[in-house]
Amino acid sequence: MSDPVLIEKSDGVLVLTLNRPERKNALTLEMHRMLGGAIEAANDDRAIRAILIQANGDMFTAGQDVAEFLKINAGGTAGQSPGPPSAQPLGTPLLQALVNATKPLVAAVHGRAVGIGLTLLLHCDLVYVAEDALLSSPFVNLALLPEAASSLLLPARIGHVRAFQLFALGEAIDGRTAAAWGLANAALPAAEVQAKARAAAQALARQPPAAVAITKALMRDPAAISARMEAEIIHFDVQLKSPEAKEAFEAFLEKRPVDFTKF
Repeated sequence: MSDPVLIEKSDGVLVLTLNRPERKNALTLEMHRMLGGAIEAANDDRAIRAILIQANGDMFTAGQDVAEFLKINAGGTAGQSPGPPSAQPLGTPLLQALVNATKPLVAAVHGRAVGIGLTLLLHCDLVYVAEDALLSSPFVNLALLPEAASSLLLPARIGHVRAFQLFALGEAIDGRTAAAWGLANAALPAAEVQAKARAAAQALARQPPAAVAITKALMRDPAAISARMEAEIIHFDVQLKSPEAKEAFEAFLEKRPVDFTKF
């Protein structure tokens, strides 16, 4: 079986490729750890000047693996590391790595980018999307809440009403809209996205590293982002184990309409 995340170093760029196309690149907790570990390790690797996140298959990611969510809802562990329950269900190593990243992050998005597939883009410094990509954050649809500090970062990026539309209604926007709203640098034909993103990452790798790192650091507030992320995780953990979420996960896996009228 192929690794669910492929890790490559080339020309000063660390390339992280989601490689679970048979499951639409739905993220497992193992993938959270692999991605988080690679991003954290890059902080101390002088040979790495930029990080590119991309995906194999027909989409960027379908979001978190709902089967793992359902297992946690039922009282299982879904393979999370030892520690406080509220600190584990979202694969905190990835989320915290996004906050702590000192190297510029570049994303190449095609197909669908669902849930964390959208919210991780808020931590990237350059984002390139396919014109026909569909970005969505249907957390409320699953009786869940925004994560990755997106309840802070998304309204700051695109405004309250647009962010609430994405969160509370779960509506998708296409790549052109994402670029127009400021979620991406550019929307391109799908066949050009990965090449453009890699070229951008390579261009960053040729820039003076200290100047790039300091510029990135000055543009972010890690303390505020971490505080919001922690607050989100506490609430997320409660909702993840709620009857509302159980109904949403079962309906999703059974491919039937969800029924929240009983709550």
